[in-house]
Amino acid sequence: MVDWMSPTELAKDAKAFDRFMHTLLGLYIWEWVVSLDFDWQYISGKKKFRWPMFFYFLNRYCLLFALIGISIALNVTTEVNCQGLYTFNQCFGNAAIGLASINLSLRTMAVWTRRWYIVVPLVLIILGHWSLLLHGILLKAAWVPGQGCVIIETDSTILAATFIYSMVFDFVVLSLTAFKLLSPPTGRSRLVELIFNDGLIYFVIAFLANLIATIFMLLNLNAIMSIIANVPAAIASTIVACRIVRRLNNFTSQGPEMFPTTTQGSTIAFRSNLSGIRPKISTKVSAMKSEGVHVQMETFESPTDKSAYMGYDVSGKVVGADSYDPEAQVISDEFMRPPY
Repeated sequence: MVDWMSPTELAKDAKAFDRFMHTLLGLYIWEWVVSLDFDWQYISGKKKFRWPMFFYFLNRYCLLFALIGISIALNVTTEVNCQGLYTFNQCFGNAAIGLASINLSLRTMAVWTRRWYIVVPLVLIILGHWSLLLHGILLKAAWVPGQGCVIIETDSTILAATFIYSMVFDFVVLSLTAFKLLSPPTGRSRLVELIFNDGLIYFVIAFLANLIATIFMLLNLNAIMSIIANVPAAIASTIVACRIVRRLNNFTSQGPEMFPTTTQGSTIAFRSNLSGIRPKISTKVSAMKSEGVHVQMETFESPTDKSAYMGYDVSGKVVGADSYDPEAQVISDEFMRPPY
């Protein structure tokens, strides 16, 4: 049985925590760099800034500053105010967790077309989440000669309550989104397919990340192991939430808060326009008689069989065109010949 509170084990856990945090910092910097062009489009004014993007930018850069602060705390060689540094790190880290949940909630609100009975409960849940996040800054750190900044105490009760709340919050958001996408009232649009195919997995990842962090909190092995999964949870939630924002924003120019309607309406309108198509009137010259030239006009009326009308289904394929396809007709030279 491992003695998690022994000095040897604490030193080993501290070394593992150090290496793990550097790996996560490199992972997030890579994610930040590859998506920097998206940020620049708003900073340079190429795209119009909309209010949901405020939470997106706060989410990305709060976590970036928190990871930089953690890196400084792990690598500093001269004595610093470790308590203030770790308080800064936890403030920005907790803010990143809360902002990631807000970004996920905004996607759910958009899927439900901002119905008040969905928006109001989610807003209340967000306020409760932030009250726990702001009260959860209870980590204590101190400078230890020869080791640097060391975490000496954590309030596992408040932190566990915070991550349990986050886990339940993400599960509620996941359930609402999945329910709406699995049973859309008017058929699936391309946006619904986008969220369902690869966007819904992002909600699952955020939920699992907070679940793992909650498990380590409840185990409370020691001060380091209790928080070792907090940073991965914040990074996973932030990455998936920001990717959802970017994918939906790139999908539609209407902005990240808009939820386009299904394609059924446009398809119906397209079919209604096509139903009025009639074949063109053609003229042909009849056989010449001995008395002179007699011109006969023939008018080809549209077929009385309604099944011959052409339409398109949702996938864009032609329906009802077996007996009539105007694009497949052969154009005769008589259209090129003026009447005499």
